[in-house]
Amino acid sequence: MRRVMWALAVVVALAAMSVSAADSPMPPNIAKKLAELGRVVDPPETAKLYAPLQPSEPYFGVRIERDLKYGPAERNLLDIFMPQATASGRPVLMFVHGGAFIGGNKRRTPDSPFYDNIMLWAVKNGFIGVNMTYRLAPQFPWPAGAEDVASAVKWVSDEIAERGGDPARIYLMGHSAGAMHVASYVSHPEFYKAKNGGLKGAIMASAVYDLTAAPLNDPEKAYFGSDPSRYASESSLPGLLRTNIPLMAVSSERDLEGFVKQFELFKEAACKRPAGCARTVMLPQHNHMSEVYSINTADTRLTDQILEFVKTGK
Repeated sequence: MRRVMWALAVVVALAAMSVSAADSPMPPNIAKKLAELGRVVDPPETAKLYAPLQPSEPYFGVRIERDLKYGPAERNLLDIFMPQATASGRPVLMFVHGGAFIGGNKRRTPDSPFYDNIMLWAVKNGFIGVNMTYRLAPQFPWPAGAEDVASAVKWVSDEIAERGGDPARIYLMGHSAGAMHVASYVSHPEFYKAKNGGLKGAIMASAVYDLTAAPLNDPEKAYFGSDPSRYASESSLPGLLRTNIPLMAVSSERDLEGFVKQFELFKEAACKRPAGCARTVMLPQHNHMSEVYSINTADTRLTDQILEFVKTGK
């Protein structure tokens, strides 16, 4: 009887997996490849899967201003994506890329669809898109990233209205190291250059919130330093629990274990804050890079959550 029950359980589990795969908006070939890749951060291999699903320039119906200066540093640059037709009062989605603090850019390569894909999705869904880059470690350690985010938010607050955006509705989104810069900015009001941080909401995809919870790797030490006595004050978690800015945190099924643990840590802690629980999203099937490379494809599981976050304010 025990063998029969075990066999039945296996059949039920396999059937559930089959239904889940059939219902998934992720193409089967991509799901298979991501499962084979496992828990890795592999931008080139993940990009190969998603680049064919993304449009290439020139983009229809979109106006772009590239490499606008928001500050004095060489990398204080941003791109703005707007609808071709004149618009006004649109919410603004700002994106901060990753790159392990020592690399990365607002566009992976001059002909890459990433991270233009996030901007195109934004315009298609009623936003003005702003894609920024920032100074890198080790030349520019903590808090350079948060300071650059502060300068970019201030620039957007001052300049976006004439490009069709609503400066009262700026949503700041970051991925990986970029998410940590977003978290640092939101959690440390001393960096603010715009009133109340200038944000309507913040979205953090695959971030580390508590630097004291796990050993830092070399790129993280290049930015945050090698002195553990500083990590508590440089961590974003305490400030995120105090802020009234609406928050959304994201991780994925095949993200690195450290990011998943930090996501769970944040999720548990964030429900104790005075402003109420943050929105938390665990993406099935995805890995560290595919969660953002998939934006602007038929897989809308993350972007549906972003739109709901913007709509409800929580």
